Amino acid sequence: MRARGFTLVEVLVVCAVGVLLATIAWPSYRGQLQRAARAEAIEALQRLQLAQERHREAFGVYATELKSVGFAPATHGGRYVLALVPEGVESYRALAVARADGPQAGDACPELSVEVRQGFATLGPDGRCWNR
Repeated sequence: MRARGFTLVEVLVVCAVGVLLATIAWPSYRGQLQRAARAEAIEALQRLQLAQERHREAFGVYATELKSVGFAPATHGGRYVLALVPEGVESYRALAVARADGPQAGDACPELSVEVRQGFATLGPDGRCWNR
């Protein structure tokens, strides 16, 4: 009667193939997780842009500080730090910068921005960063 089962060599070959596939797939998986997490920054910048428009409607100018429009210096999930850069009476730039010590560190798009000039918004740095 013949013994049944796998040899040690067969098990090691299967394990090696599994490790090789995981090594190849991990960077792509991590990139997809980071891309999905950008939604946190996108949502915060869109809410900030709406708050700025409400502030402009009420006071005639854009706010110069985040607290003036009711925003904290970080996104809800804490992955991004928010900043508001006034660029004159009719324009501003809102930034969401990935925290260097957070899960977005190493993301291909570490900074997202909305630049508004005379009511027209430009998304930065690239449409791909905004998942478009």
